Amino acid sequence: MVSTSKIKSVDFYRKIPRDLTEASLSGAGLSIVAALAMLFLFGMELSSYLAINTSTSVIVDKSSDGDFLNIDFNISFPALSCEFASVDVSDVFGTHRLNISKTIRKVPIDPHLRATAEEFHSTSDLHLINHGDEDHGDNSTYADIPLTGAAFEKFTHHFQILVVNFYAPWCYWSNRLKPSWVKASQITRERYNPGTDDRVLLGSVDCTEEPTLCKSNHIQGYPSIRIFRRGSGLREDHGNHEHESYYGDRDTDSLVKMVEELLKPIKKEDHKLALDGKSDNAASTFKKAPVSGGCRIEGYVRAKKVPGELVISAHSGAHSFDASQMNMSHIVTHLTFGTMVSERLWTDMKRLLPYLGQSYDRLNGKSFINERQLDANVTIEHYLQIIKTEVISRRSGQEHSLIEEYEYTAHSSVARSYHYPEAKFHFELSPMQVLISENPKSFSHFITNVCAIIGGVFTVAGILDSIFQNTVRMVKKIELGKNI
Repeated sequence: MVSTSKIKSVDFYRKIPRDLTEASLSGAGLSIVAALAMLFLFGMELSSYLAINTSTSVIVDKSSDGDFLNIDFNISFPALSCEFASVDVSDVFGTHRLNISKTIRKVPIDPHLRATAEEFHSTSDLHLINHGDEDHGDNSTYADIPLTGAAFEKFTHHFQILVVNFYAPWCYWSNRLKPSWVKASQITRERYNPGTDDRVLLGSVDCTEEPTLCKSNHIQGYPSIRIFRRGSGLREDHGNHEHESYYGDRDTDSLVKMVEELLKPIKKEDHKLALDGKSDNAASTFKKAPVSGGCRIEGYVRAKKVPGELVISAHSGAHSFDASQMNMSHIVTHLTFGTMVSERLWTDMKRLLPYLGQSYDRLNGKSFINERQLDANVTIEHYLQIIKTEVISRRSGQEHSLIEEYEYTAHSSVARSYHYPEAKFHFELSPMQVLISENPKSFSHFITNVCAIIGGVFTVAGILDSIFQNTVRMVKKIELGKNI
């Protein structure tokens, strides 16, 4: 069995009896200085240990072939009606997604960008509208009752229901509607004599002759069939009557049936109007018409990570547009790529902000207004070059992705369009990505440095104390030798 004396022989820290040691004022001062130096260096080392050390590198984008890119946006168009606003996405692979509506919200707005109604739901099957087999005839003026500005106001106050066809003589769809509309108008007048029955009247407005009347009712596509009800009043904040739009078939029988459906809740003898008395069959073809001519389009679309474009324009399968009157001015409230980062996440990750760029929302808050300086039919285009930035953390020998951000540069221009004006956002992703890696210090490295600080300061302080004491002792000897 090993004796205690043998174990004591390996003691590195042999003790000197206290009565053989001598305390000094200089030693006490140096000890205090050494302790403060240890505390200061320990604090610096702790701060360095807790701080995030990052390294930045540029590598080839690691996205897989099947990855998609989210495009989040909130864009206001003061002069584009929600009735015809269409969001399309295409790419170089030939993929074309037209009139996306599932992830898009359209809210009517006024020229001051204030919402004027609830979300507008577009009609997606306009291309299936039946126009009947009537002879189109020539392109002359409609043979039914023409309405001018003064007559329009008079008839809206006189007839309980005024059904108006806003058309343009040059419009293909207006000319297809004309024979059916004229015949339906004639049948309606025979059944409900306007001279003795004030329940309903069908009339037409030529928007090339009455542009002010059409503009006041926010007519942007031709033909537009509107239903005005007496008693709906005049909206003072927007300056036009509340009314509905008809999106059903345009053959004679369907138009006459539409009139009959409108008249079901109205009795001739009491002349009372039931505004909410539409039947279920008619509800699908009637929608409240926009009470303002602008639209705020918000939501997101998904696109493949290849060059492509997001296009916002007026589109319809049964209407024509006057390109000279279209204005695609817009205000970008929000446009970002990738997964939306919540404000809370940004707050929690303030430590990462110095390492991330500030170009993920370059177009936010910017306005692109067409002042008609380039005449009409102007398309506004934006060219966006996108690069991915990823922050990863390496802990316990494993990598964890903290955040993915897509930054972009933006260049905008306006140009004359050969077709209808559009707002185009061309986007192209860089094949490279910026990789920011967090490289935390190991705890063992921290402990080693702390030990080095304590031992180093203690040793240096001991050396300084020894030098000081020897110097004092030598000086005393020299003075003693001189005195002898």
